[in-house]
Amino acid sequence: MAATDFKDYYDILGVSKSASADELKKAFRKLARKYHPDMNPGNKQAEARFKEVNEAYEVLSDPDKRRKYDQFGQYWKQAGNGMGGGWPGGGASPGVDFGGFDFSQYGSFDEFINELLGRMGSSAGGPGGARRTYYRSPSGGPTGFGYDDFGGATAANLDREANLSLSFSEAFQGVQKSFSLGTENLTVRIPAGAKSGSRIRVRGKGNSMGAQRGDLYLKVELQPHSFFQFEGDNLVCEVPVAPDEAVLGASIEVPTPEGNVTVNVPAGIRSGQSLRLRGKGWPNPKGGRGDQLVKINIVTPKELSPVEREYYEKIRSSRTHNPRSHLSQVRL
Repeated sequence: MAATDFKDYYDILGVSKSASADELKKAFRKLARKYHPDMNPGNKQAEARFKEVNEAYEVLSDPDKRRKYDQFGQYWKQAGNGMGGGWPGGGASPGVDFGGFDFSQYGSFDEFINELLGRMGSSAGGPGGARRTYYRSPSGGPTGFGYDDFGGATAANLDREANLSLSFSEAFQGVQKSFSLGTENLTVRIPAGAKSGSRIRVRGKGNSMGAQRGDLYLKVELQPHSFFQFEGDNLVCEVPVAPDEAVLGASIEVPTPEGNVTVNVPAGIRSGQSLRLRGKGWPNPKGGRGDQLVKINIVTPKELSPVEREYYEKIRSSRTHNPRSHLSQVRL
């Protein structure tokens, strides 16, 4: 590094020049975790910052290098024997004690970084025999692992996610669910208004890294209902009506999540048209209710009584409306 490229390693780590080895180690761990490429995918600025942090700690955690750095400042490299090869950034060779860390146990500086981040595991695999997945650094070497089963750790995140199946009734009213998570027994209150895709956050029940622990996210999946469905935020249902009800209009009973209500079907309604029941739909977790849409389906009878047939024949013989009159002008 040229003299004009001098970097203040104390400033990079955010510590004073009198910082102890433990203070250096603590600052390094915090910054290395913050700027690690796995936690900032595609962020070149974070990657550069990560390299600076590594470089600063590599020098200041070594008593001999730190002494030379403190004594000669920007010319510290020229004042000593320099750094040995074989480590990223010209770092010291394995076997040097960096702030209490014995490099002889590591195959590369990347492995040393991972140890500080608390992300190296035993060779036996993950908890419960989970499959281990390796992640690679920009230089191509393995930098960590994750577990891809429920409750597994990931290289860049302490949070975890699990699916939670709810009936429409449970989701509409809210429900308390109890289940086991590894050795823990959890009871979680699901608020009214959850829908498929909703995520319920349970703080402090995620994966752990040392003293830190992430959050658990429960992803809601609603079991299919025989009558109700969703279209966006609206609750939707389909209601059959008879031809005479569609022609003349009628008052019909329509189910809602809280029971039946009377709905007025206007005369002349067509199949596929919807009636909106305001405030009768799905609850909003932040308060209030959405709307329920009632789709009309005109159903013709397959079997007729003699009287019904007689009247339908009278209607046909006296009908003045031709629903296909507009088709006479259709041409290619």
